Amino acid sequence: MLELRETDRDLARDCWYDVTAPRGPAWPALDGTIDCDVAIVGGGLAGLSAALELAQRGLSVRVLEAGTVGGGASGRNGGQAIHGLACDMPVIEAQLGMDDARRVFAVTIEALELIQHRIAAHGIACDWQDGFLAVATSARKAGKLEAWAQRMASVYSYPMRSIAGGDIRRWVASPRYHGGVHDPRSGHLHPLKYTLGIARAATQAGAVLHEGCEVRAIEAGPSTRLRTTRGEVRARQVLLACNVHLGGLAPALAQRIMPVGTYIACTERLEPGLAASLIPSRSAVCDTDVVLDYFRPTADDRLLFGGRVSYSTLTPAGLTHTMRQRIVRTFPQLARSRVEHAWGGFVDITMNRAPDFGRLPAGRGGAGNIYYLQGFSGHGLALTGMAGRLVAQAMVGEAGGFELFSRLKHRAFPGGPWLRMPALVLGMAWYRLRDALG
Repeated sequence: MLELRETDRDLARDCWYDVTAPRGPAWPALDGTIDCDVAIVGGGLAGLSAALELAQRGLSVRVLEAGTVGGGASGRNGGQAIHGLACDMPVIEAQLGMDDARRVFAVTIEALELIQHRIAAHGIACDWQDGFLAVATSARKAGKLEAWAQRMASVYSYPMRSIAGGDIRRWVASPRYHGGVHDPRSGHLHPLKYTLGIARAATQAGAVLHEGCEVRAIEAGPSTRLRTTRGEVRARQVLLACNVHLGGLAPALAQRIMPVGTYIACTERLEPGLAASLIPSRSAVCDTDVVLDYFRPTADDRLLFGGRVSYSTLTPAGLTHTMRQRIVRTFPQLARSRVEHAWGGFVDITMNRAPDFGRLPAGRGGAGNIYYLQGFSGHGLALTGMAGRLVAQAMVGEAGGFELFSRLKHRAFPGGPWLRMPALVLGMAWYRLRDALG
C-alpha cells in the first residue's frame, strides 16, 4: 500500500507547488487612496494577464489580491494546458453558429501559443512539456472518443493521433484504458511557477500588485471606487477576475457560477526507469469520464494525480486514502511508492461549462466600465491568459475576441442560494453512477 507521510488534514493543505516555486518578497498591501486607469480584482492568471497587457499599453494598473498572488486555482491546478473549452463544442455551435464556434476554438489554440510566447519572452522557467492524451475507460467510450477526434479534424481542422486499444498500453502503462487520442500541441507545466512569472512580467511592465488586499465594496460610476481593507482605489475601468471569490461584489454574476472542490496528490520522486515507463511520452493524461481522473509526470519524476471532486464545498472524508486508491487502481506498479503531498482548491463552473466573459450593464450609477472573466470550469490554465488579453483589448478599444465570448448566454444555477448546491450534488451522483456502469 502507499505510505502516507502525514494526516489527511495536513495533507489537504500541503501543496507541492508551494514547496517548489519560491515566491520571494510579498507584494505590499494597499494603504490610502490611489487613482489608476484600471483596477483588477484578483491576482490569478486572468487578472495578471490583463494587467500585463494593459501595462504594456501604457495604462496605470493596480491588481488587488485578497490573499497571495497565485494562491487560488491558478497556482494550485493540475497543470494541464489543453485545447478547447470545458464544454463540448456543440454547446458553442448551438449558441453562436458554426463559423463563430470555429473562431472560439481558434482562440483556444491561440491561447496555447500565447503560453509559449510568454515563457520565451519573459524567461519563465515553468517546466513546460509538450503533449496531452485523452483516454477512454471503456470500449464504448473509446469509440465515442475516436468519433470526437474525427469530427475535430474535419470540422475544426485540428487533427490528433488516434490510439487503438491494442496500442494504448504503450502510451499509458495502465490496465484501465481502452483507447486514446494524442495532441502534441497541448501540454503541461508547473502552474505556480508560470503564474508568478506572469506576475513578475506585469510588474516589470509597470503594473502594481497588492497582496492581502480584499475588496470589500464597489461603488460604480465614471470613476469607480473600490474600498479595500486598508484603503480605496478609484479607477476608470475595473476587471473582476475573482474565480469563486466574488462574494457580494456582483451578486448577479455569483449566481451564474458554482464552486467545485478539486483535489490532487503527488508521489515521492520515483526511480527514473519507473517514472519513464508510466507515460513514455511524458504527456499529460485525462480520461473522458464525467467525474474524471487526470495525471502527469513532473519534471523531477513524480506522478501528480488529480481525481476527487466535491460539489458541496466540503473536503471529502478520507481524501488521502481515496486519492491513494485512485493512483494504485490506475498504476498498480506504484503500490509501494509514497504519497508526499496532497491538496485541494476550488474552481468556478457555469451551468453549461462555457466561459462567462462580459461587462456589467450601465445604469444604477454604473457606467458600463466594469468587466468580468469567470466560469473557466476547470479548463482555464491556457484560456485565462488569452482572456486577459481579450479583455485588455476591449478596454482600450482594440478589435478582438472579447465580444464574441460575451455573446454566450448563461443561466443562474437553479434552486436559489439554499437548494442549488444540494441539487448539483445529486446530479453529479447520477453521473458518477453512469461512469461506474460504463
